[in-house]
Amino acid sequence: MRTDRESMEFDILIVGGGPAGLAAAIRLKQCNPMYSVCLIEKGSEIGAHILSGAVMDPRAITELFADWQSLGAPLETAVSRDRFSLLKQDGYVDIPNRILPSCFLNDGNYIVSLGAVCRWLGEQAEALGVEIYPGFAGAEILYDKIGAVRGVATGDMGVARTGEQSGGFQPGMELHARYTLFAEGCRGHLGKQLESRYTLREGVDPQTYALGIKELWEVDPEQHKAGLVVHTAGWPLPADTYGGGFAYHFGENLISIGLVVGLGYSNPYLAPFEEMQRYKTHPQIACMLKGGRRLAYGARALAAGGLQSMPKLVFPGGALIGDDAGFLVASRIKGSHAALKTGMLAAEVAASALAAGRGHDELSAYPEAFRQSWLYDELHRARNFKPLMAKGLWQGAALFGIDQLLFRGKAPWTLHNTADHEKLKSAAECKVITYPKPDGVLTFDRLASVFLSNTNHEEDQPCHLQLKDASVPLTTNLELYDSPEQRYCPAGVYEIVRDAEQTPRLQINAQNCLHCKTCDIKDPTQNINWVAPQGGEGPIYQQM
Repeated sequence: MRTDRESMEFDILIVGGGPAGLAAAIRLKQCNPMYSVCLIEKGSEIGAHILSGAVMDPRAITELFADWQSLGAPLETAVSRDRFSLLKQDGYVDIPNRILPSCFLNDGNYIVSLGAVCRWLGEQAEALGVEIYPGFAGAEILYDKIGAVRGVATGDMGVARTGEQSGGFQPGMELHARYTLFAEGCRGHLGKQLESRYTLREGVDPQTYALGIKELWEVDPEQHKAGLVVHTAGWPLPADTYGGGFAYHFGENLISIGLVVGLGYSNPYLAPFEEMQRYKTHPQIACMLKGGRRLAYGARALAAGGLQSMPKLVFPGGALIGDDAGFLVASRIKGSHAALKTGMLAAEVAASALAAGRGHDELSAYPEAFRQSWLYDELHRARNFKPLMAKGLWQGAALFGIDQLLFRGKAPWTLHNTADHEKLKSAAECKVITYPKPDGVLTFDRLASVFLSNTNHEEDQPCHLQLKDASVPLTTNLELYDSPEQRYCPAGVYEIVRDAEQTPRLQINAQNCLHCKTCDIKDPTQNINWVAPQGGEGPIYQQM
């Protein structure tokens, strides 16, 4: 324990201000208003780092607030129509809804800005007495003498790039609690440490991921069809690459448009950002955006492995909730309702433990409560989606259709996942992909896009993108894979530069980082370790 840090004590500490963390905080106060609950969020405000499509199933939020409509929750655009299209470069085929598996349909759901939903949840939490501290990143897990989690320490502020303390140095704060719930979202950097320390991934599949890249457009009223949900498969992605596009019409002439690219792709020349820009040029997509203007841009990884890739959820002193544990229903392209539900389940178990006078032990009733919930059934029915789609678009779609339509998701077998970073082939084995230059009207470059994300990092601080071995980017990534980090990063963080003698070096533009975690996931030797920068930094997403 460092002697220069002050400390605070709480009944429950929650790390992360997304839907899972906020739902947990609210439910704890609903269980007992006297519990002291603290929530920290690394973004500058609640919702700043939240990015999702998003079509929201209201089932979980209705369990949290039965009167959410009268309370003014920002679920305002009900889905009015679903359209699913298979795209070819020069055409498309619409799939009739009557032959689609029910997981692809959205009757009764709402198109939302998940950031706006989280800001609203934050207001409800504060009204109930939850202490919320945005701008504070959980940087270090604290353990007691017997190895149980006792809380976290926030990061020091004012540390120079050299590691020395600057004139504005402020030590982090130690936050202690009887239980700590980790709700960092996909590939949480503290969650990774917990998985390693407590062997939480023993006996389960590797997690698999996708990168979601999203833009928000304001379009002419003639192009806007409020409540329309468009999902696409096929072009521009090759058939052997998992992924698909979306366009959601909501609000006042707004369209959320994006592309999800599975990070299990094999060609190191594939660039998800450029694939997203190409996606917008398809006639069926471009017509929606004609005459419109781009308002915002962002990117975030999502955990798609399903039930068989989830770690053990509990350990002495705490639990993983939301996408920190991979609670996303990939076949439905939804995770917010799952995050809310897991936050509530963990909170109810933690409240019972507190009432019994317990602390710092294992909340074993939480995994059991999950197994008895509707969410477990939903994830169980979807468990074979990602393994099947890893077989390629056409074979995967056909097999998943059989799984859902014939077996209703209850086939007597479970298929398995392999790690995304193991699937990259060498550059010599693959064909170079040439992408068209952006036109500045419909398609854009990375730096212009990052500008719209309002991303900012103090440059004079230790780099939060750590290399375990500084030689690997040149001896392995450049030599074997032609530096794929230059292409899989959607923000231009990684760049191979050459001096006058053409000697290459890797330049890390950490100030561009969107906190998407793709580099931490896709690096072929797992040499990149993402850690939290100073609190309050990163993107500030609006309406995303």
